[in-house]
Amino acid sequence: SDPDFPWTGLVFGVPIVGLWYWCTDQYIVQRTLSAKNEKQGRRGTIFAGYLKMLPLFIFIVPGLIAVALQKQGLLSLNSPDQAFPTLVRELLPAGFKGLVVGGLFAALMSSLSSLFNSSSILFTVDFYKKIKPDSSEKHLVRVGQAATAIIVLLGILWIPVMKLVADVLYEYLQKVQTLIAPAIAAVFLLGIFFKRINSWGSITGLVAGFLIGMLRLGMDMAKSHLNPESIWMDFVEINWLNFSIYLFLFCVFLITIVSLFTRKPSHDKLEGLTLS
Repeated sequence: SDPDFPWTGLVFGVPIVGLWYWCTDQYIVQRTLSAKNEKQGRRGTIFAGYLKMLPLFIFIVPGLIAVALQKQGLLSLNSPDQAFPTLVRELLPAGFKGLVVGGLFAALMSSLSSLFNSSSILFTVDFYKKIKPDSSEKHLVRVGQAATAIIVLLGILWIPVMKLVADVLYEYLQKVQTLIAPAIAAVFLLGIFFKRINSWGSITGLVAGFLIGMLRLGMDMAKSHLNPESIWMDFVEINWLNFSIYLFLFCVFLITIVSLFTRKPSHDKLEGLTLS
């Protein structure tokens, strides 16, 4: 009955985001794609799954410690985002502070390099190279560098917007992911298990899902200006985890209908991609 984290959202909504992130996000799968063979790729994925259990303790335990210390009056926190840096500053000795900060910077640089690399590759290979197929490798590298610079600039400009979506950084990340993930997860799942799905249905589902997600994001940011009795307020008031379920089901329906009313894909395009 929790208004922010209902059981339906946790049981059905969270896996949709997980499916998108772990199975389709170039930022994640690019390491697996660089494996020597399929066997090593599988082993790496399974090992990463076990490593992913660690953040449960990395996130939750320091948070519990911070709450306990705050209730005892030993720690002062104005925002949940301040919990970890405050614990590091107040509890760790000088040498360990440096190690933790160094580790955070190393992790940040690794994540950013992966993000920028995947973003530039996606733009250069999936879009620019198809528009200009005769481009040299050197030219494509320069285009990728320019795309990375633009992405960095857009990221900096987006920072003030984040506060309008959620007060806590981690909650902001989860909310935005629930708006992006459903359409991509629907295309991915249907593409694997349903041979009748074609490119028309997939593109329609992706575009429609993205537009609806961005509409919800815009409504979230303008929530304070909406009429409480309007249909838009009802739209915004849908729990964000449950919203991902509804959006996922809508995309599945739309992709299926459009695919059934358009040309069936040839067997050659499905071989090795669709489960058989």
